[in-house]
Amino acid sequence: MAKSPETEHPVKVFGWGSRDPSGVFNPIKFSRRTTGEHDVQFKVLYCGVCHTDLHMAKNDWGFTQYPLIPGHEIVGEVTEIGSKVEKVKVGDKVGVGCLVGSCRQCDQCTSDLENYCPKVIWTYGSVYTDGTLAHGGYSNLMVVDEHFIVLWPENFPLDIGSPLLCAGITTYSPLRYFGLDKPGMNIGVVGLGGLGHVAVKFAKAFGTKVTVISTSINKKKEAIEKLGADSFLVSRDPEEMKVAAGTLDGIIDTVSATHPLLALISLLKPHGKMVLVGAPAQPLELPVFPLISGKKIIAGSGVGGMKETQEMIDFAAKHNILPDVEIIPIDYINTAMDRLAKSDVKYRFVIDIAKSLKAE
Repeated sequence: MAKSPETEHPVKVFGWGSRDPSGVFNPIKFSRRTTGEHDVQFKVLYCGVCHTDLHMAKNDWGFTQYPLIPGHEIVGEVTEIGSKVEKVKVGDKVGVGCLVGSCRQCDQCTSDLENYCPKVIWTYGSVYTDGTLAHGGYSNLMVVDEHFIVLWPENFPLDIGSPLLCAGITTYSPLRYFGLDKPGMNIGVVGLGGLGHVAVKFAKAFGTKVTVISTSINKKKEAIEKLGADSFLVSRDPEEMKVAAGTLDGIIDTVSATHPLLALISLLKPHGKMVLVGAPAQPLELPVFPLISGKKIIAGSGVGGMKETQEMIDFAAKHNILPDVEIIPIDYINTAMDRLAKSDVKYRFVIDIAKSLKAE
């Protein structure tokens, strides 16, 4: 007979999770493995709330296994280390992002791109090497192989900074990889949500000129006056889009809803690159002619490897790049998910795990 999540492993843990596609969150008791020789155990202090958590809780993508304890923007304090751990010591502040395992041997892993490993183990919702479900940071304790631990910079806020472990690397990586990080470049950011507002901050820190592209004029003041964007385009305004045609070197498209690409592609200069980092549930229509006529590229990018994630956090600390967040207690999570579905947050929820998560 299969063991319950509470008895699979020796270390007793508690958190909040969903048990079915209703997506309703409730307290859950489960267990984690003992600290192996290469493992780091840490007390979770804060955990960001990502739109992926909502999709997974409701099984929007069709592969969720329950019970699901989400959370992949996790920061905390090391409480125990394995005998062969060299990276951290007890008391260190650390983070865990979107992945907790990979094969470590394939071409992707040896190129510091563990996130593209065919055997990648996501922080939650994946099956771990021992055959049990991996559970995320909506919990009081994590146990993670040291390779997948991020060292947290000194004096860098843990609470506000935690969403960088997903939203940060998701936007930093394509800017770097596709060469859209050169001072003086003209970069567009589509969508001004959890991902988009961080993309603006990184792009500005690289010295680029940033244009925010949104369906709503209501976000113009925020984009320019608060986030420092250089210009703003309403994508539903044909005249505005026509005037801006052929002006951008690259675009980071953060929108997760189904949306047309043609008008966005028209904004690119010849040889321009548009990188999709949002994850629409439905396929997008791809207009080929404007790609051919301008030798333009549409690409995708998903989070980043461990080396790049550490680089991103260190860069963010150096340039004081922090998301705009709303701190919440764990028992607010169902309301937070309802608000997230309505885009009613500027721009990221962060759960204060240490103060609000109590064993039932």
